[in-house]
Amino acid sequence: MTETRYAIEVREQHFQPVMSVRTISSLSKLPQLIGETYERIMLFLKEMDVNPAGPPFVCYYNLDMEHLDVEIGFPVEDVLPGEGDLCPSEIVQGKMVSCMYKGNYEKMNAVYDEMNAYISLHGYKAKGMAYEIYYNSPMDVKSAEDLLTRIELPIE
Repeated sequence: MTETRYAIEVREQHFQPVMSVRTISSLSKLPQLIGETYERIMLFLKEMDVNPAGPPFVCYYNLDMEHLDVEIGFPVEDVLPGEGDLCPSEIVQGKMVSCMYKGNYEKMNAVYDEMNAYISLHGYKAKGMAYEIYYNSPMDVKSAEDLLTRIELPIE
């Protein structure tokens, strides 16, 4: 068996409501869009007197770097009403191949490669989307090597 550099596991994702925005963005505009969207969602949640139920995430539905189809949001305890493009949604339920990654976002390809190899090796089929859950941000850490991101790939 091939040796892996990352701790990859399979876990079950249960029903998890979220408040999110789904949109299209180029990769170059994504960091600013993510920051602005997180701020909008946090303001909306504060107005509703609701706290996030966990760290923020981005779900990537494709890999077209000029037209990324992304969902940006926060998990919440209960399904909430939407407002404009802020919509109630949920994290896909079912099996996930999951890995906690510590390091620079720009070096995440190696983790994705190993996770996809794991999926193939174990006979799973990827559903074609990827969640990145951000436990901190570049503004929170001294070095990009200290960024903590959980990557989750829904599988069948």
